[in-house]
Amino acid sequence: MRDKGMERWSTYEPFYVVLGDKRVADIVITNHAKTRYNDRIQVGETEVDDIAAWMWECLKQDRMLPYYRNEQDVYLIDEDMVVVAEFTEIEGEHDISGNPLHKMIIVTFLGRMSETIELRDLKSYYSWLRHSRRMTLIKNTRKRR
Repeated sequence: MRDKGMERWSTYEPFYVVLGDKRVADIVITNHAKTRYNDRIQVGETEVDDIAAWMWECLKQDRMLPYYRNEQDVYLIDEDMVVVAEFTEIEGEHDISGNPLHKMIIVTFLGRMSETIELRDLKSYYSWLRHSRRMTLIKNTRKRR
């Protein structure tokens, strides 16, 4: 997902986008993220390349911000869409200053805050999810006995 277009030969154009303290040079969309995108964001069948191109444009236009100040894996796009991402360093690739370049791995799309109100406070949402799953597991083990 790198921008490879250059206007003139032998000129350096950065092919990464700075997001926080990371220099994102590549975007990877997991199958789970593709499924969640098609279910929760845009109904229909969108291809991985289209999602990655859209994410790249969001990064370049500074539309992607951290959800919490100290969190570096949950992000908001257009102050509405919640995305979970992980970062890994790309081995052997650095910018001119010697800083490592990163690969952004989109883990999942949680949805839109405007449609799912629970996403406004992720910490309470995740604790509710853990509790409901635990209760489901407890009920299932009771049925087996």
